[in-house]
Amino acid sequence: MVSRIHLERKLHLSSRKEVRTHFGLFEKQEVSLAKCLAVLKEQHVCNSAGENLPPTGDNDVKVQVRACALSWIDTKLLSEIKLEKELLPVGREISGVVLEVGRKVTFFQPDDEVVGILPLDSEESGLCEVILVHEHYLVHKPEKVCWVEAAGTVRDGVRAYTALHYLSQVSPGKTVLIMDGASPFGTIAIQLAQHRGAKVISTAYSLEDKQHLERLRPPVEGVRQPLVARVIDVSNGKIDVAESCLEETGGLGVDIVLDAGVKLYSAEDESTSKSQLLPHKHDIITLLGVGGHWITTEKNLQLDPPDSHSLFLKGATVSFLNDEIWNLSNVQQGKYLSILEDIMEKLSSSIFRPQLDEPIPLYEAKVSMEIVQKHQARKRQVIQF
Repeated sequence: MVSRIHLERKLHLSSRKEVRTHFGLFEKQEVSLAKCLAVLKEQHVCNSAGENLPPTGDNDVKVQVRACALSWIDTKLLSEIKLEKELLPVGREISGVVLEVGRKVTFFQPDDEVVGILPLDSEESGLCEVILVHEHYLVHKPEKVCWVEAAGTVRDGVRAYTALHYLSQVSPGKTVLIMDGASPFGTIAIQLAQHRGAKVISTAYSLEDKQHLERLRPPVEGVRQPLVARVIDVSNGKIDVAESCLEETGGLGVDIVLDAGVKLYSAEDESTSKSQLLPHKHDIITLLGVGGHWITTEKNLQLDPPDSHSLFLKGATVSFLNDEIWNLSNVQQGKYLSILEDIMEKLSSSIFRPQLDEPIPLYEAKVSMEIVQKHQARKRQVIQF
């Protein structure tokens, strides 16, 4: 299966693999990044000059990284697709300046400003100051978009497009329920759905989240109508999400549900506080309208026969959101690059306004990555060089 995952990128890596495997790596067996980042710091100056990089390949672009966003590393997924390694690169969403291009590169030239996501099988870490990237993983960054915003928005943008355009077809007049809308991903999904003319309902896990969602407004000057038609505060555990959604839609149900996890079992079996705030899978099916789409992030979702029968009667669908599918095959490469370009255009026009934390210096990357890996970050963490 993995033989089709852009193996051309490995041609120039084998001879220098031993030298480069410690740049900005995540230690899979432990959450701690101290050892890896210590090595990164020691070799940072050398890497900034590109001395540890192999020769630039025909289709490679040498990029000086200006910002790198930190995202959770799914070690189980990497293991399942045979990309498991003892040490894994940290930071895949990057923005930077082109220093050099290979002789067959057609889309970029030196001094271009670019943004992109490194592939799953990358030997590179976005925490390096200079890296080599295949040109098919990069797009131009608009001049008015800053480095941190570009790197911090690109992954959430890809996830939102995957969910709302390719797993469902968001369009004017549809009603979309976005769970945990105050998260970095939820905020971008809300902005995309509203821009496409959909009516948006969202859940909030705290008073702070509720206030954030209620403050969201379109980028058009003078328009005060909120982006979210109804915010459902589930923080006290007393509000019935299904009942609220049916009330808001006049009993018809919502057209698209984008969850942030679901409760699979009874309350007694759910131990964590966050799981207590999640809707039960039966609630999702109940609030789903006829012909609706349920986009789930729950990779272990199990549906009982009565659940499947209810979905059948509604003619509804269930899709699994895995934004990594774009990098698992070359077949969708053109469409993927179009998504990246559209994300940057919407960021440039302020349609997308991401949930970003303050820019983080490189020496604090260890602490930030540990927070990200433990799912404790409520804003996107971005390292700025």
